[in-house]
Amino acid sequence: MEHYPEELRTPPVTLACIIGHQDLHATISTHLHSEQPPINTLALPDFSKISVIDRTPKDKEDQLPSAYTSTGIIKRDWLLKHRTRVPAVVAALFDVDQLSGDPVQWQQVCTDLENLKAVIRGRNIKLVVVVVVRFNSKESITEERMVALRKRAEVDAKYVVTFIPDDASELNLSLNRLGNIFGELAVTFYRDEGRKVKTRLEKKSYGSIEFNVRYCFKVAIYAEFRRDWAEALRMYEDGYHALREMIGTSTRLPAIQRLVEIKMVAEQFHFKISTLLLHGGKVLEAIKWFRQHNASYKNLTGPTQVNFLHWEWLSRQFLVFAELLETTSATISSPALTVADRTSSDWEFRPAYYYQLAAQFLKEKKKCVESAVSTAPTETDESCDSIVPSLYVGQFARLLDLGETSVMQLITDDDYVLFALTAERKKLGDSTEIIALLKNAYEAYNNSKSQRTASFCMLLMAKEYFLTSDYTNSKLHFDKLTSLYRQEGWVTLLWEVLGYLRECSRKLGSAQDFISYSLEMAALPISSISGLQELKDCGPGGSPSLKQVENIHKEVFAIVREEICNEEEIMGGMKVNGDHPLHLEIDLVSPLRVALLTSVAFHEQIVKPHAPTLITLSLLSQLPSPVEIDQLEIQFNQTECNFIIVNAQRRESSSLSNIHPDRRVETVPVIQLSTNKWLRLTYDIKSVNSGKLECTYVIARIGPHFSICCGAESPANMNDLPLWKFEERFEASPTKDPAIAFSGMKVTQVEEPDPQVDLKLGAAGPALVGENFLLPVTLTSKGHSVESGELKINLVDTRGVGLLSPREAEHSSSSDNLHVELLGVSCGPTQDNNDNIRKIQQSFGLVSVPFLNVGDSWSCNLEIQWHHPKPIMLYVSLGYSPSSGAPKVHIHKSLQIEGKTPVVISHRLMLPFRRDPLLLSRLKRSPESGQTASLPVNETSILVVNATNCTEVPLRLLSMSISEDDVTSINKSKTTCMIQSGIDNDPTLLVPGEEFKKVFTVKPELNVSKLHLGSVCLRWRRDHESSKEVVTKQSLPDVNLEFPPLIITLECPPHGVLGEPFTYFARIRNQTKLLQEVKFSLSDSQSFVLSGPHNDTTFVLPLSEYILSYKLVPLSSGSLQLPRVTITSVRYSAGFQPTTAASTIFIFPSKPQFQLSEPEKKSNSADQVPQQIPA
Repeated sequence: MEHYPEELRTPPVTLACIIGHQDLHATISTHLHSEQPPINTLALPDFSKISVIDRTPKDKEDQLPSAYTSTGIIKRDWLLKHRTRVPAVVAALFDVDQLSGDPVQWQQVCTDLENLKAVIRGRNIKLVVVVVVRFNSKESITEERMVALRKRAEVDAKYVVTFIPDDASELNLSLNRLGNIFGELAVTFYRDEGRKVKTRLEKKSYGSIEFNVRYCFKVAIYAEFRRDWAEALRMYEDGYHALREMIGTSTRLPAIQRLVEIKMVAEQFHFKISTLLLHGGKVLEAIKWFRQHNASYKNLTGPTQVNFLHWEWLSRQFLVFAELLETTSATISSPALTVADRTSSDWEFRPAYYYQLAAQFLKEKKKCVESAVSTAPTETDESCDSIVPSLYVGQFARLLDLGETSVMQLITDDDYVLFALTAERKKLGDSTEIIALLKNAYEAYNNSKSQRTASFCMLLMAKEYFLTSDYTNSKLHFDKLTSLYRQEGWVTLLWEVLGYLRECSRKLGSAQDFISYSLEMAALPISSISGLQELKDCGPGGSPSLKQVENIHKEVFAIVREEICNEEEIMGGMKVNGDHPLHLEIDLVSPLRVALLTSVAFHEQIVKPHAPTLITLSLLSQLPSPVEIDQLEIQFNQTECNFIIVNAQRRESSSLSNIHPDRRVETVPVIQLSTNKWLRLTYDIKSVNSGKLECTYVIARIGPHFSICCGAESPANMNDLPLWKFEERFEASPTKDPAIAFSGMKVTQVEEPDPQVDLKLGAAGPALVGENFLLPVTLTSKGHSVESGELKINLVDTRGVGLLSPREAEHSSSSDNLHVELLGVSCGPTQDNNDNIRKIQQSFGLVSVPFLNVGDSWSCNLEIQWHHPKPIMLYVSLGYSPSSGAPKVHIHKSLQIEGKTPVVISHRLMLPFRRDPLLLSRLKRSPESGQTASLPVNETSILVVNATNCTEVPLRLLSMSISEDDVTSINKSKTTCMIQSGIDNDPTLLVPGEEFKKVFTVKPELNVSKLHLGSVCLRWRRDHESSKEVVTKQSLPDVNLEFPPLIITLECPPHGVLGEPFTYFARIRNQTKLLQEVKFSLSDSQSFVLSGPHNDTTFVLPLSEYILSYKLVPLSSGSLQLPRVTITSVRYSAGFQPTTAASTIFIFPSKPQFQLSEPEKKSNSADQVPQQIPA
C-alpha cells in the first residue's frame, strides 16, 4: 500500500480552519484531534492569510491544450486539496475588546468578516464566530453587540459562541462546545457538497462518461468524510462499473495512455471498495470483489511493447490486497460457505496466496521488460526527462519551459512507451521486490503449517537469488529444501535443486560441496522421471536422463582422479591436489549413502582372544557407472585390528606413506563397484584384547587426494535407501549367508582368557547387627602368576531397594543412613595394609594384590558391619595380568550374606506390689490408646527388661545396664530420677530362642512432665573366645510423670496359718491439701472370718493417712482370695479394686519351719549404687 499516497490510504478526515488568536491554536487543535471522529485543523494567524483557502486559480489547467482540459477522469490532487486546503468549517476568533472597545476596532472586525465571507461564499464553507472572553469579564460584552456581530457574520445565533481560556472548567466546556459545533457543521458541509454532485449524476447533466466516474468518486469521498460507509461503498461500485464501460469506447486519448489511465483509476476504486469491505468484516464479499476485479482486467495486457506495465499493475493489485487482508481487523478465517459461495477456495482467505501471485506476476513483468528492452533502441532520448505526471490520475504530458511560463504538451503512445522503458532502465530491477514478496508468502504459509506450499515459495526465492548471482543466499535456501524433498521422496524436485546447488558450489569455488551434490545427483533413481525432460525446465542440472547422470559421474571422477588438464575451466578455479585434498564423510543419515554404502558383519558373535574370526565387508553403490577404488582401510575400536585392502591395478596411486608400519595390508586384483551390486570381501582378523570389538569406519580412497569415510553398518540393522525402496530393482543381501545377513552385526565380543587363579570366599554363619563381621578372601595361583592384581569389592542389596553404589557412598557423610557398611580390609600381620588398600568406601573397596608366583596364595579379611538387618550380595572381582603387558583376566565371585538382629530387647513398667497410686491420666484414656506410660512422682516403680536371642547361634551375655543419653547440663541438674538394678550375675549363655530378664527400680525425684529413662546397654559376644565384644543399645521411651493425689496400700502377712488370726490393713494416704471424701466397702469371703467396717464414707484430712483395719481368721488352707476391698474417691470419681494377685494369700495348714542362710556378698558393690538418670 506504500505505492498509494497517504490521502488515499487513510480515511478522509474533516478539515477545520481557525483564524486569529494564534495563542489558542495549539489548545483547540489538540482537542479537535482527540475527538471521535478526529478533526484536522488549518491554523491561520490572522485574516491576512485567508487567501490560502480561496479557490485555486486555473493556472494548471491553462497549461494544458484546450482539447486536453476535460479529458481526465479524476484530478490528481483533488482529494489532497480537500484534506489540506479546503476546510469544511472556518472559525473566526475575535477578542472581546475588539467588539466592545474602540469603534475603529469594531470596524476592523466587520471588514475581516466581509473579506472572509467573500472567500468562503463560493465554496459553501460553514462559518463560526468565536468571541474570546476572560473569566473575570464575562459580562463585558452587551447583547446588542452580539446581535450585531451575528448579523454581520450572517450566521445563526448558536454559531456565535464565547470561549473562556483562563479557567480550567470553562475551557473544557468551551472546547467541547466548539468541537460539537465543528462536527455538526462539517457533516452539513459534506452532505451538501455530496448532494450537489449527486444531483448532477441523477440528472445526467454531464457531457462525457468521464464526468460520471468523477462524480461517483466525489460523492463517495464526501460520504467517507461524514462516515457514511454504505453510501461510499455504493458510489465507489457505481463509479467502478461506469469506468469499466469506458474500455473500448473512449477515444479522446491515444489507446495505450487511455488504457493506462483507466487501470490507474480502477485501481483506486478497487482499493477503496476492498478497504471498506474488509474493515466492515465482509471478508467473503471482499474476496469475491477482488476475483471480479482480477477477471475484468487480467486480459487487458495492451500492446506487446508495454505489456510489462500490465503485469506490474496486476502484481500490485495482489500485493495490496494481501496487505489489506493482513491489516484488517476482521478475523481472516474461512467462514461457513453456502452452496452458492463455494467457488471461493480456502487459499483465497490467506494473504500468502496473494503474495505468491504478486511475485509471479512481477516475475512475468520482469521477463517482458527484458524482452522489450532488448528490442528497443539503446540510445536514451533526453526528451523523456521532460515527461511528467499530468493534472489527472494516470495521465502524463511533456512539460515545456517557455522562459517565465511553462505549458504541457500532449504526447503520443510512442513517446509514452519510450518514457516507460527509460524509467524501467533506471530502476534497480525487480528481483529484490520479487524475493521480498516470496519471503512474505513463505513466512505466511509457514505460520499456517502449510509446509509444502511454503517450500515451493522458498524454491522460487532461491531461484531468484540464483538469477541475481547471489549464490550464497541461493545455496542457503536450496540446502533447506533438500531435506524436505528427500523426506517426501520428490525425486524430480530434488534433481532440480541439486543441479542448482552444483552450480552454486561451482560459482563459490567449493569443491567439497560440488563433489557431494554431484555424487548424490548421479545416484538418484532417474528411471521414473527421465520423461520429464520435455515437460519442464530442470535448471542448470539439465534434464534427468541416463546420459546426463553418466556425464555427471564422469565429470566428478575425472576431477578427483586429477585427470583433467583444464580443471579451472570446468571447476571455476577449484583444485583437488596435494595442497587441497578432499575428504567426504558418510554417516547413517547422510544422503550420500546412495553413492557408497558399507556393511560389515562378523561371522561369530563371541570369539576367543588370539583366535581368528571371519569378517565380511560389503560395499554397494547406486552410481550409474562402475567405480574403481584404489584402497580400502577398515578401522576398528581396537586399532591393532585395522587393516588395508589395496587394488593391485592401482598400487601406484595408493599412498601408503601415512600408514602405520605395523598395519596389515591385503592386496586384491581389483576393487570395482558395479551399479546396484554388492562387492563382498571376507578376511580373518585376530583380537588380542578382550571386550567389545567393533568395526567403526571404512575409508575408500579414490585417486591420490580424495577419500570417502563411511560409517560401518550392521546387516541386521541396516536401513533402506529411502529414494530407491520403491524402484524396480533387484535387492540382494549384503552377505551370501542368509543367517549373517539377517542377524550379522558389526560388533563382536572377545572373551577373556580362562583364569587359572582360585578365588574363595568364606563365611561362618549369618552376620549379626552391630558386630564387625569378618569374611576371609583367599587367592591361590594354580597356573598363572598374578601381576598388577586388583580386588574389587561391592556390596549390593539383594532386593534392589536401597542399593548403594560407589557414587552414593561418596556423598554419604554418615553411616546412619546405610544398612551395611564396609569398614576395611585386613591383609595379614606381615603385609602393609596401607600399600595394598587403594580405596575403601562404604559399599565399595579396591585392594591391590601383591605379585604371586604359580602356587602362591594370598588372603585378606573383609570387615563388614550391619547397621540394620538386611540380606546383601557380596561381589568380589579379581583382575590380574598373567604376564607383563598381557591383557587382564577377570574372576568374579558372589556370596549372599544374611544380616540378622542378634537380640530383641523389650521392657515393661509395673507399680509396686499392693501399692496403687491414683494417676488421673489413666482415667481419661482407654487401655489400648497407645499413649505414653505414666509414673507417679516420688514412688518406686518396677522396670523389667527382656533380651531374647533371635539368631541361630548361641550368644554370651556379658552385662545389661541402663545408661543415660547425652543431655544438656540444665536437664542433668534439674530433672533426675533414681534407677537401681539388682545384683549382676556372671556372663550368661543365651541359646537360640532363650529369654533373659533383669529387674530395675525407678523412682522419679522431681515433679516434671516428661522423664527420659535412658537406653538399655547390652554387652554380648558370640560364644567362642576369638569373638569380640559387641555393645547393643536401645533407647527406652519417655514416660509421663504425675503427682498422685491418693495412694492406696494393702498390708497383710506374706502367708498365714490355718485358724490363726492376722490383721489386714488398707491405708489411704491423701497427698493433697484438700479434704478428700472416700467411700469404701468390703465383700465377704467364705474362706475367712473377719471383723471390721464393711460399708461407709469417710474423710481423709490433707497430707494425712486413713487406715482401714480388719481382723481375718482363715478357715481353710491353700491359696485363698482375701476379702475384696473397694475404695472410691468422690472428688475424682475414681474407684480402686486390688488385682487378683494382690488379693491372694497362701494359708499353711500348720506353722511352717524355715531355715535361712546368709547370701554371698559380691566383691563389686558398685553395681548396687543407685544411678542418677536425667529426665
